[in-house]
Amino acid sequence: MTSRLRLYRDLAKYYDAIYEWKNYPAEVRRLEQIARRYGRSGGTSWLDVACGTGKHLELLRRRHDCMGVDESPEMLRLASRRLPGLRLVRGDMRSFCLHRGFDVVSCLFSAVGHLTTEHDLRRAFENFSRHLRPGGVAIVEPWIAPSNFHAGHVDVRTYESPKATLVRCAYSRRHGNLSIIHYSYLVGVPGRGIGFFEETDRGLMVAPHRLQKLMRGAGLVPRVLSHGFTSDRGLLVGVKEAER
Repeated sequence: MTSRLRLYRDLAKYYDAIYEWKNYPAEVRRLEQIARRYGRSGGTSWLDVACGTGKHLELLRRRHDCMGVDESPEMLRLASRRLPGLRLVRGDMRSFCLHRGFDVVSCLFSAVGHLTTEHDLRRAFENFSRHLRPGGVAIVEPWIAPSNFHAGHVDVRTYESPKATLVRCAYSRRHGNLSIIHYSYLVGVPGRGIGFFEETDRGLMVAPHRLQKLMRGAGLVPRVLSHGFTSDRGLLVGVKEAER
């Protein structure tokens, strides 16, 4: 899973720089709107799964009782510095157990795309459902659908600061319903030189109707929202049934 990727280990300290284009305040406002519209549990406690460096939680904790889960120790260390006093737990999204329920469970930035089988995806949805109170809502940002994936695409991002210069180049290809994205990183640090890193990330691409079926099988009433945070991904929302 994600802990095997260098982006979430050796390069974790550069994660926020790589994704500096993300508008976290706007995303949190949208998440809260969705939770108010679809949630039926009567509360606002919030669990963020695959919380990363904690930038969503930094804003959510101002108005909600929050917790975070992530598989990467390095990402959790960064999040703990950002979120003193907030409980953060290391865990796999398919199997973590917190022994409590929440009104909202979010899993964002296509973290579920790191799962590579529908069986594992359903396990994750079932675990989200177990951690929801009746009427609670899961908000999941899925990975790209097979029909929207563009094999052969090249993407380059750069970041510069007095402490480091980073270039990331990505090349995408496809094997069936698996996306295969090869990343090359150049990291230059003044006085230390330039490092070169490579890795390949494989992700499961699932059509929206299949995502809904998997979520329904986990005891969540699903719907797909076409307007999401990243182009061509949308959002998947599931409300926990009162009884299973």
